[in-house]
Amino acid sequence: MKLFEGCYLIASLISTAAHVAALDSQASLTPDCAHPPYTVHLLSLEPLVIYIDNFLTPPEREHLLQTSASAFTDSQTADQDGTQSLRNTRRSKSATAYRDAVTRCIEERALLFQGYDIPHSHLEPLQLVRYHANETYDLHTDWFTAPAQTTRSHGGNRLTSFFAYVKASADISGGGTTFPLLDAPKDERWCEYIDCDTPFDEGVTFLPIPGNAVFWVNLVAGRGDQRVIHSGSVVTSGEKVGLNIWTREGPLSSRFRGDISDEDIDEDEEEL
Repeated sequence: MKLFEGCYLIASLISTAAHVAALDSQASLTPDCAHPPYTVHLLSLEPLVIYIDNFLTPPEREHLLQTSASAFTDSQTADQDGTQSLRNTRRSKSATAYRDAVTRCIEERALLFQGYDIPHSHLEPLQLVRYHANETYDLHTDWFTAPAQTTRSHGGNRLTSFFAYVKASADISGGGTTFPLLDAPKDERWCEYIDCDTPFDEGVTFLPIPGNAVFWVNLVAGRGDQRVIHSGSVVTSGEKVGLNIWTREGPLSSRFRGDISDEDIDEDEEEL
């Protein structure tokens, strides 16, 4: 078992506690970065899927919306050669989050959630995604099958994902995050966070609740886990804004990260 995979198993056992406080501001590596106390709920051990209540604070969410307002463009997807293009399977708008003290604090929180061993250089730039009425993202995985997307410069494949809900308008309808291959929990207390009207055999649909997040592990023994295939359900009315936080197996080169040193990163295009 890889070191990271072992860390995730330990983290999943810890997460069964009813209330887990994030590290307080005294433990933060970023000045003036106070992590909110959040609650974690273990939805699945295999694959590891954890629901996080209160992952983003209201001021953080407002800041993300304000600083990215003019940056959104049509969302694209990558083909087998790594070429980005528009497709009907993904109808939304995306923006790279403006990097400042607030986003660095969120990045640190995502890393600390995963333990102490993952360097900052393994994080992709944070991505905001906005959905209006009739927009959706069909079934997909965050991990890649194309070698062009998993080179050493890319940091290998996507090891983990967070999807955090930044905004859900008061008139939101639809817009959940659906994992069709996960077993739906039976405890009715989950109905606060998931759509309990979804048929049991259709998996789990997380409700778009601002401030909350879903975390999952994408790889098993270095290979993509098909069980975490998911979709952004169609928004039938209103607006949803989400935040993608992706962690790679290794460090990304400055070409993809933009703010780290390329020292010890081989810039050839071999796979990790």
